[in-house]
Amino acid sequence: MSEFRYLAGVNTLEFLPERCIGCGTCLEVCPHAVFSPSPTRGGKVTLRDRDACMECGACRHNCPTGAIQVEIGVGCAQAILGAAQGKGAESCC
Repeated sequence: MSEFRYLAGVNTLEFLPERCIGCGTCLEVCPHAVFSPSPTRGGKVTLRDRDACMECGACRHNCPTGAIQVEIGVGCAQAILGAAQGKGAESCC
């Protein structure tokens, strides 16, 4: 379970469960465990912790069905990447 918290209710993450095929790729690539397997959805995933999303886009880029949408390059991920490139604050949190 992730200890990381974004600002509650402000990230751009959208999960469309009807498009999920249960491949589990999002579970593997998400650095903050935003998704979890759902025993009631036949192996498909569920959105476990939306507010833990840092909008890095790993899930979106790797989802084969487009079940995950997120505006990449905003939020904490952008602040961290910008800091690494010497462009600003180290973190938004």
